[in-house]
Amino acid sequence: MSRVRRSFVGATSELLLVGMAAVVSATPGTGVSGTILAKGTSPNGIVVSSREKTDVAVLEIAPGGSTGWHYHDGQVIAVVKSGTLTRTLHDCSPEVTSSGGSFVEPAGRQHTHIGRNVGTEPVVLLVTYVLPAGQPLSQDAPQPQCAL
Repeated sequence: MSRVRRSFVGATSELLLVGMAAVVSATPGTGVSGTILAKGTSPNGIVVSSREKTDVAVLEIAPGGSTGWHYHDGQVIAVVKSGTLTRTLHDCSPEVTSSGGSFVEPAGRQHTHIGRNVGTEPVVLLVTYVLPAGQPLSQDAPQPQCAL
């Protein structure tokens, strides 16, 4: 396992543990792995008024896996490289994106969502995170009332 991949997986595990302690009803992800491909920091943020970090990653969701309910503190832009991703949004509306499709996830706690791989092949995502400097890639969240 590469040093970058170990770092990403370790950081993701730490975030899940911290998030789970802070939000007892959060739904942890399963079958998700990722590799950070590149990182950068902008001195004058484009999306927010302070410094921003941009991380580019490859995420893989195994068949039957899910991201767990979460949100992002900044905008996320993703391309589905292979497989089919089924996302359930904060209002419980489903969105299905297949190989070659893309989507944008807006920032903020009000945009809680979960991504699932209900297919038989891995889902591979190419993801760009544009976040305030110092923020994790995602924040765990409880599932919304409509999903209970």
